[in-house]
Amino acid sequence: MQTNFTYDMYVPTHVIFGAGMLGKLSEQPMPGKKALIVISNGKSTRANGYLARTEEQLAKAGVSSVVFDGVTPNPTIANVNDGARAARENGCDFLVALGGGSVMDSTKAIAVMAVNGGELWDYVSVGSGKGMPFAVRPLPIVAITTTAGTGSETDNSGVITKEDTFEKAFVGNDALYPVLSIVDPELMKSVPPQFTAFQGFDALFHSTEGYIARGANLMSDMYALEAIRNLAEYLPRAVKDGNDIEARTRVAFANTLSGVVMCLTLITSEHGMEHALSAYHPDLPHGAGLIMISRAYYTFFVERHGCDERFVRMARAMGMPEATRPEDFLVALTRLQEACGVADLKMSDYGITRAEFTKLMRNSREVMGIMYSSDRVQMSDEDIVRVYEQSYK
Repeated sequence: MQTNFTYDMYVPTHVIFGAGMLGKLSEQPMPGKKALIVISNGKSTRANGYLARTEEQLAKAGVSSVVFDGVTPNPTIANVNDGARAARENGCDFLVALGGGSVMDSTKAIAVMAVNGGELWDYVSVGSGKGMPFAVRPLPIVAITTTAGTGSETDNSGVITKEDTFEKAFVGNDALYPVLSIVDPELMKSVPPQFTAFQGFDALFHSTEGYIARGANLMSDMYALEAIRNLAEYLPRAVKDGNDIEARTRVAFANTLSGVVMCLTLITSEHGMEHALSAYHPDLPHGAGLIMISRAYYTFFVERHGCDERFVRMARAMGMPEATRPEDFLVALTRLQEACGVADLKMSDYGITRAEFTKLMRNSREVMGIMYSSDRVQMSDEDIVRVYEQSYK
């Protein structure tokens, strides 16, 4: 199937990319005078000095700041409400997201709820959300990413979990693009090897899904293939040696490209299927869940010949120039997972059971059903359950 020759591109974020670029933050125009710095509830941002450096840079730019450190790995509505309250009580006029995907996603939702009434799910357009428009434009966001996985530094949505209904869904709007993003690979050197792999595969699947999506187009294809090529070549190096700054830079570059892919086309149902997994099992890292289901998931599309030539091109981008069959992509994917030490992840290690698969299928349909519309071959309910079953260890 050929690519679409039309596309709609709007990615207004000013991206400053490269090792050491956090030191350039103070030189940039700031969108306000008082910032709420949003970080995770872990210790790494403080322990590695990233928070102190960010506070120093903001002070040099004439910006005062306060810190909110209440974001969990799979962020919840409670995290968002607490952050929004902190922004209001401290009179903050913009937000700084300092961390990985969970922090950046939470910050986008906090930006909405700091200035709008009601509940977050009033503004969510999928699942049980009401899809209401914002009454007030969200607070501006500066994103400083410390991981390479979600591409959230260049997109306009954030994924949040509604714990009482087990919905992991997104709030999205063009007003949620960060006005400025700092992508500094030096901030990623402290990410442990396993999480480097998890995050890298999240970025990879943003691009592989975008490349096989029905809406793939001339522009998204360009970004996706370059992201896939960089991740296949450099992610194993970044996993092996976190201080390899060239590898960190290339993986960060691929992640940012993959973020743009999501702005150009709707990614496919792989992400919808994983969101159901981590909605019910919040200790499961998103990237790990994607890795677990990936080989069975892509096998489904390869066997049904939905876009054979696209799988061949991805295999070639992943270091198999001799690839001629769509099945070669599955070989390349397995080799990359083995090189990164994540080929044998087990659902059972995170408390997932076979008895849950029908429930997970229904959750993914009801909450992230829109992603199934992006598939070139439509999956039946039985197909979804079968992918979960084939992925189970």
